[in-house]
Amino acid sequence: MKSFSNQKGFSLVELLLVVVIIGIVAAMAVPAYQKGIRAAENGSIFGILRTVSSTQVQFFSQNNRFATLPEINSSMSNAIGVTTADKVVRGRYVFEMPPGTTNATLAEGYTVSAVRSVSDDVVYRYELNQSGKITRILPLGGPND
Repeated sequence: MKSFSNQKGFSLVELLLVVVIIGIVAAMAVPAYQKGIRAAENGSIFGILRTVSSTQVQFFSQNNRFATLPEINSSMSNAIGVTTADKVVRGRYVFEMPPGTTNATLAEGYTVSAVRSVSDDVVYRYELNQSGKITRILPLGGPND
């Protein structure tokens, strides 16, 4: 019979230690990765809202009223996202105007909100109005409050 004492390799304890270390590193890296994804999504939404604002100004100069979201999305060749009734969906964000928005109310001004609501995650809500100002509504306590 052969003796196993001269064999080279890793012991079970060493392998478990490596697995635990990898688990700890992953536990620290995943939240940072998710935070980076949220920051990139939010930056993208700010860019889209700025584009919506400039498109609204152009639409108003041609039609004497601001546009609905489907009209804006159509004029931008569906660059905002997918139109569903009076909303536009882009990834995890939904763009919408307040209920009851009519051509008469759009002659005076507009409000577009972008809401990111994913279960088990932070809810983000941004609003854009006819002044071109983008305001973060949720989450509370940020630099834009």
